[in-house]
Amino acid sequence: MEKKMRIIMKTTENAAETFERFLLTKRTDGAKTKTIETYSQHFHAISKHLDTNRAVAEMTADDLREMIASMQESGLSPNSIKSYTITLKAFLSWCNQEEITTLNMAKYKGEETIKETYTDEELTVLLQKPNTKQCSFSEYRSWVIVNLLVNCGCRAATIRNIENRDVDLPNHVIYARHTKNRKALVIPLCSQMVTILREYMRIRGGDDEEYLFCNEHGEFMTESALRNSIERYNTRRGIKKTSIHLFRHTFARKYLVDCGGNAFTLQKLLGHSTLDMTKHYCAIFDADIAKNFDSFSPLEKMKPKSTKIKINGKRK
Repeated sequence: MEKKMRIIMKTTENAAETFERFLLTKRTDGAKTKTIETYSQHFHAISKHLDTNRAVAEMTADDLREMIASMQESGLSPNSIKSYTITLKAFLSWCNQEEITTLNMAKYKGEETIKETYTDEELTVLLQKPNTKQCSFSEYRSWVIVNLLVNCGCRAATIRNIENRDVDLPNHVIYARHTKNRKALVIPLCSQMVTILREYMRIRGGDDEEYLFCNEHGEFMTESALRNSIERYNTRRGIKKTSIHLFRHTFARKYLVDCGGNAFTLQKLLGHSTLDMTKHYCAIFDADIAKNFDSFSPLEKMKPKSTKIKINGKRK
């Protein structure tokens, strides 16, 4: 049977110009603004190690290997290189679909890193309720948000997009409309979180379609506004860690290690599309597996009630 030859479309565009068309396609396909920004930032970083003034069709596998070598020699971390190559792979896959090239990017393996999480001591400080008669609305709002982050580990973007009508206190849930994978997410609320939100919503007020965590003027809170608010809140309490996303890692660790949760439920709680990222959390927290291991060890369960045994007829 005669093989069909694939014809690559000739173009006068260089890689940078083709990448702009790729971004346009992603926008019209409904990609989020944050995703487009990340693609642009990554491609800018890639252009320091790959000649993007050349046409994509002229690039070879050797060019990609030299790009990786250049990134390594420049001191970029394996995980940064992995992130950049994921973007480049997405771009080249699109170029394949457009019949611009048959070249694609192989997966680059990053390092498995264990992110430092908030300690129990730090969480105790952060979860201490401020005096609502003396503190600002911003401080009080940040305290409520920190509680919610510890309760469920949701993303910052999800926090910002929750509307008053999404909160169902009688059923102990929040219906998150805005998620990374665009799938509706049901966020369970523990009893303590329900009590906290009931008081907060009474103080916050607002119509059903207004944002739950608004700024001081009742308006939608930007990404930087939320980040800065939590940073100020943590710093004022003497906590050097200020990352919002770190609460997500902290929730995953405590859920798996301290609370004995399982990976499948964690996947649903975190809103992961696949189990891959959840497996990553399970792997990086293996260092904590010895905690409370007496409760799970078969050997410990088989331990005799008395440690005194007879050796040669003598009790030891």
